[in-house]
Amino acid sequence: MRALEINSEYYGVSGLQLMENAGKSVAEEISSRFQPQKTRVAVFCGLGGNGGDGLVTARHLLNRGFQIEVIIAGKAEEITDDEARSNWNALQSLKCQVAIHEVYDSSLIPDIRADVTVDSLLGIGLKGTPRPPIQQLISKINAMKTFCIAVDVPTGIDSDSGEALAEAVEADLTVTFHKSKPGLERAKKYAGEIAVRDIGLPHEFERFSGPGDVQIVVKPRLPEAHKGDFGRLLVIGGSETFSGAPALVALAAYRTGADLVHVGAPVKTAYSVSSMSPDLITIKLDGDHINPRNTAALESYLEKSTAVAVGPGLGLHRETVEFVKEIIKRVEKKKIPLLLDADGLKAFAEFKHKAKSPMVFTPHAGEYKILTGREVPQGLVDRVDEVQKTADEFGAVILLKGHTDVISDGKRVKLNFTGNPGMTVGGTGDVLSGIVAAFLAQSVDPFEAAVAGAFVNGAAGDFVACEKGFHMTSTDLLDWIPRVIDDPMSHMKVRRTR
Repeated sequence: MRALEINSEYYGVSGLQLMENAGKSVAEEISSRFQPQKTRVAVFCGLGGNGGDGLVTARHLLNRGFQIEVIIAGKAEEITDDEARSNWNALQSLKCQVAIHEVYDSSLIPDIRADVTVDSLLGIGLKGTPRPPIQQLISKINAMKTFCIAVDVPTGIDSDSGEALAEAVEADLTVTFHKSKPGLERAKKYAGEIAVRDIGLPHEFERFSGPGDVQIVVKPRLPEAHKGDFGRLLVIGGSETFSGAPALVALAAYRTGADLVHVGAPVKTAYSVSSMSPDLITIKLDGDHINPRNTAALESYLEKSTAVAVGPGLGLHRETVEFVKEIIKRVEKKKIPLLLDADGLKAFAEFKHKAKSPMVFTPHAGEYKILTGREVPQGLVDRVDEVQKTADEFGAVILLKGHTDVISDGKRVKLNFTGNPGMTVGGTGDVLSGIVAAFLAQSVDPFEAAVAGAFVNGAAGDFVACEKGFHMTSTDLLDWIPRVIDDPMSHMKVRRTR
């Protein structure tokens, strides 16, 4: 839902519209159950988006003739959500009709007389124990013994697990939006009756990638972070002909935030990779091509790696195919997330099996045919069905690259529309592999890593196209990766001009 709400603005339905629809739907629920002139309503609002829903509810209820009192959990000047701030400003002109209390200390909690309370203190983002004065306001709501309506999820409940993280609001009715949240069904004691209301989010948006998919996978970097906290990636690839491919994967992974990347390549190729950048650390493997004897040299690196990428520039020597089979067996035994691309996928096609550990495959149409023996369907609907079927068959995430990328884990499906014809240049697929692999190394869910990676890679290519036209090289994308990750919504301007 967090990703979907962000993506909705990217696709043209603003957060302000969603908030207006959410607050109005709560007001309609109250109006259908209580008589306006005889009912006093206390609306408890937090400083974020959930609080904004409550402010909209208060405005609509006032317009319908209810007596309204609003309690803000903090100072109004600290409202963090832009849409909530807009609705707070709208309420200021109605101060003569609405009693408003700013409770930034528990001693400021007013004595409230109400028939109905609205809990819009905290929404789906809660992951820890609520802090003062929220916790005291939860106790106040429960002590009032009124009919209580929770907005989206009762405050104090984890919306995913249903766990009460401390004292939680005990609602008679929870009005939740778009779809019910998993935690509500597990927390009926707190949620009460559950009403799911439409707020104008097209269900089609659930299948579209967007900035929200990037924002939910990016880990915050705390001051006390240590080397390795953001992933250790092992890239295995390269051959006498292709030394640039594994280098691009590694450089893209660094730009995505991986802490440490090792590139395992044949000795001559490894020296070539090292010469491309002082940032690249290579493992120099014996032989002119990667072979089964190299597995022992990589064992200690596997032990330390949080993800592995196999395939870029690897080549398909008979011994290399045998190596791929052996390294996959070892990776699966250790349950390390694995990304297979290019020659790694082609090698896997010779001994393919259902994945025994988290895997992401990133084929283009030709590699997909080698992997499955089937052509990629021309129609998008048929293509989605095909990829979903294959993902289920292999127990892996498939990211089928194309004009519209199709990503599926066999159950979930997303489409990615970023990217442009200039990205047919060699190496952009290696950049994509590096981005996805870096997210995997940071313990991101494989499906979410693939969706976010597809968006970031395509968006970086779109920024390059705006800057240079279609006369790009794959290295041009690297500098744009962190910019897209830090501000994925910035792509909205590019999208509107294309």
